[in-house]
Amino acid sequence: MTLEEKAQEILETLWIRSKEAGRELLSVAEVGGEEDGAVRQLLEAGLVALRDDQLRLTEEGVPEATSIVRRHRLAERLLADVLDTGGVLLHERACRFEHLLDRGLDDAICTLLGHPRVCPHGSSIPPGRCCLEREEKVQPVVAPLSELNPGQGGKIAYIYAPEAGKLQKLMSMGILPGAPIELMQRFPSYVFQVRHTQFAVDRELADAIYVRLVASEMPAQAKGKGGGWGWRLRHRLGWRRRT
Repeated sequence: MTLEEKAQEILETLWIRSKEAGRELLSVAEVGGEEDGAVRQLLEAGLVALRDDQLRLTEEGVPEATSIVRRHRLAERLLADVLDTGGVLLHERACRFEHLLDRGLDDAICTLLGHPRVCPHGSSIPPGRCCLEREEKVQPVVAPLSELNPGQGGKIAYIYAPEAGKLQKLMSMGILPGAPIELMQRFPSYVFQVRHTQFAVDRELADAIYVRLVASEMPAQAKGKGGGWGWRLRHRLGWRRRT
């Protein structure tokens, strides 16, 4: 059964309230009343239950709502990372785009984007089957820095660092979305260049930096500086700056 757009939006609202806001119920009056067509469709499908004028997700409704939230947040990620859409247009266009994503297509987009964990607003993207199996049949356009090879680069798409301290550390180093980045080496630490500054980080932090792989936007490598251990790192995470 294909749900109408308003019905999908009700499921999305209920999921966000129950999973992220700690409120499982939604007043039926907020969505047009019990006789509203979308409400009736959800009730008849067994995806929501109504009691004391309050709607809640049923056991059958949770996976459907999870899928809708996943498609919306993947749509936002696609619009922001690939189509450079931002600001007030991002949410509006994602709302329209999510309804066009069929099941299966969302996994293809997720793989294309490198299995992102959060949307542009920092909310978690529910994982899909492709995330659990880490399918990579499609060459991703966004990938963690840790998965790049030396010489690959692009622009920083976003940073996923659940711990505020790590996020602040990266930001204080000038590692920000939109900055050009190139991986220089992978072992024994990840050495990369952002604009004219080189950094060395461990695998955990390299996993947190997601790069949009656009060949035309790859920053040029510093030449004539030598290689390997001859590189002079102007910053090391947790180390003092070298002069």
